[in-house]
Amino acid sequence: MSSNPSHRSRQILACLQNVRFSHDDGASWVLDGIDLTIHQGERIGIIGPNGAGKSTLARIIAGLSAPDDGTVTLLGHEVFVNGTPSPHQYREARRDIGIVFQNPADQIITTVTQDDTAFGPENLGMSPASITVTVDEALKSVDMRPSAQSDPTRLSGGQQQRVAIAGTLAMRPRLIVLDEPTAMLDAPSRSNVMKVLNRLQSSGITIVHVTHHTQELRRCDRLLSLEHGHLREITRTDLDTRDMDALTFIRHDHIEKTNHPATATREAFTDAMPHDGLLHHERTHEGCHPIDDAAMVQVSHVSRRYADNDRDTIHDFSMSVSRGETVAIMGSNGSGKTTLTRLLAALDKPDEGNICIDGIDLIDLDKRNRRLLRRTVGLVMQQPENQLFAPTVLEDVSYGPRNLGYGSEEAERLAHRALKLFGIDRLAERSPFSLSGGQQRLAAIAGVVASNPPVLIMDEPAAGLDHKAALRINELITILADRGTTVILVTHSLEQARTLGCRIIRMPDTADRTATTDTDAAASDDKTARHSPDSVCNQTGARNAITKRNGRKTHGLRHGGIAVGFGATWNGRRSFVRSLDPRIKLVMFIALLFTGFTVATPWQLVAAALMTLALTAASRINPLRLLSSLKLWLGMFAALGLINMFFIHSGRVLFAFGSLQITEGGIYDAVLYSSRLALVVILGDILLITTTPTQLTDAFGALLSPLSRFGLHAQEIALVMSLALRFLPTLADETHAIIDAQAARGGSIETGTPTARLRALGAVIVPVFTGALRHSDNLALALDARCFEAGIRRTHWHEMKATGRDWRFVGACAVYMILLALLSNGFKLIWA
Repeated sequence: MSSNPSHRSRQILACLQNVRFSHDDGASWVLDGIDLTIHQGERIGIIGPNGAGKSTLARIIAGLSAPDDGTVTLLGHEVFVNGTPSPHQYREARRDIGIVFQNPADQIITTVTQDDTAFGPENLGMSPASITVTVDEALKSVDMRPSAQSDPTRLSGGQQQRVAIAGTLAMRPRLIVLDEPTAMLDAPSRSNVMKVLNRLQSSGITIVHVTHHTQELRRCDRLLSLEHGHLREITRTDLDTRDMDALTFIRHDHIEKTNHPATATREAFTDAMPHDGLLHHERTHEGCHPIDDAAMVQVSHVSRRYADNDRDTIHDFSMSVSRGETVAIMGSNGSGKTTLTRLLAALDKPDEGNICIDGIDLIDLDKRNRRLLRRTVGLVMQQPENQLFAPTVLEDVSYGPRNLGYGSEEAERLAHRALKLFGIDRLAERSPFSLSGGQQRLAAIAGVVASNPPVLIMDEPAAGLDHKAALRINELITILADRGTTVILVTHSLEQARTLGCRIIRMPDTADRTATTDTDAAASDDKTARHSPDSVCNQTGARNAITKRNGRKTHGLRHGGIAVGFGATWNGRRSFVRSLDPRIKLVMFIALLFTGFTVATPWQLVAAALMTLALTAASRINPLRLLSSLKLWLGMFAALGLINMFFIHSGRVLFAFGSLQITEGGIYDAVLYSSRLALVVILGDILLITTTPTQLTDAFGALLSPLSRFGLHAQEIALVMSLALRFLPTLADETHAIIDAQAARGGSIETGTPTARLRALGAVIVPVFTGALRHSDNLALALDARCFEAGIRRTHWHEMKATGRDWRFVGACAVYMILLALLSNGFKLIWA
């Protein structure tokens, strides 16, 4: 498909001939007879509607997926010929190909940003010095240097996207494939990525760029459109016409009665939108002006900090949204926009401040008000796959109406209507997990709109959507606003925000703690982002809540090491324990954990407690935060100790009630064994907090490496451990995301009876299992994309070298274990 004569002299990097691909064993073809030749140094842009197969094509070009038929040659390697793939040729080709996935979370391997960026170069065998340079350059190019020590799984979606791009750039590929790389980025970050691509193009790197943002394709050598399984070349004139068609609605306050496709779409919306249900706030004015000055949403001096952050994600933030008003929330990646949406949906609580919606105090919600809130607020989450959990799209979309009291037949009618609004009614019986990213987003939005909430919160609803689908979203927002719905729209699109939003409220960056408000021309000049904190929620309790919480933040560790986080709280601060050689640290901590189980006397317990306190201090960990992170474990051990008191009857009887007795020996054993278990868990948590998963993996692999001569695959075992450290918290997050999605749509998992909650919790198992399989597949693809192979010789970026500090630590641990042995028989209490 190359008609440019200048390409004929260049090397062919990718050649696809008559490529076909099907998801349903040939019943239908996503790709049907694709012919494509990509030359060295070319920059190719690919566009197409949602579900057209763009991501599938991108993975075939990147060597991550094999087609069903045709021939594929990548960088001179015949990877797929006559229906037969060549695994060896695929592995060789992937060493010079990089890919950025549509969902960045699928591409993250480790839990430290710089280590994740270095993972690919390590697999390629780069020297440690070269890895240092390329990691620094890659993070700098996407403006992620300040987050080099952060856990990328805890960053915002846009920040994760930049980490994924950095990990690809660090491998220095000859061909780079980008699948919607800027979908979740703010304008400055998007501009930075485009500058990076421009530099790569200038240096001769071949680029294949899949995107819905056609303005990003201006410097492409060729433009391709993928529709109905076929690929065709288009011109810049076609691209300009496409932009004009998509923006016709956006650039006018209303559409005249013409035959323009946007008019037909809007009329379809108007006809299909229900005139009954929960839309009880009818708009009486034209334009974007709110119905009245009564605040529908009131946020008063709210602050929220996650425990693994050193500063507030949201700090002293206030805003007021009037009834029937449309407001756009904007800000840079990581400024707290998604956190704000979770607070507004009562899926999270602020550390300080107060939030009221339609007179409902969100801080102290009882069961009745929580049900009322779910009828009032609809939330479209940033990641659509987190909001889909039912077996079919129809069941998922009808979930909200069913919880609001509609019968099954009426709930399905509302669901069909919502699906028709977005043009995806043909997908009603499909599994939501089999849809493309854009289709999933439309299904998720349909599931919220079907319930007709008076307040609609949308977090980046148009991200990853084609122009037609984005136009539908814009029209939907306009019609809902016309009917009196209060709309809070989180967006990175200034064009969309200025057109659809009465006001633009900008979330302050982490360096700027003052929120600002841009007032659009269509908005009233006297509207500001801040109103009186007591304008709506004037209940005494709500007012007192603001004062009560000021200065009383509870910044415990967010997930708590062993309990959930598996070391996710590591923050890179230097300390004696953090700087130890990970091999020696791992061996000595394992020894300390085993000796902890041998503690059997009070003096041994005292020695173990002192050693644990010393290690806590040497790790520079706040003891109170450490205990807070393990409160569930400590509470469980205390409960087990109390139970054991009734079954151990040694020593003098202190209390008797029938056959139940509490003795001195029972209390002694309960305290001793509960404390022993608590100290062991604290030691394990210290190890995980002070050691990154990469360090643990490298140490484990190095310690097992001598066994490789006996056929033990030490490196693969170490990688499995590393992926477990990465994967288990992901599953926990997946579970919480599904629970949040069900709760936000009025599910019984939040407000039902104990029996109903148990049933709802059981219903979470299937989507979590499905999510686990999906994440497993994605992690396998990520490993392939980063060139990990079984048995390869990997470079370790972080050099492991024992120093005098390490041997002093070994000596201290040896003295401690000898002391425990001496105390084992020297000091025993004698019970009467």
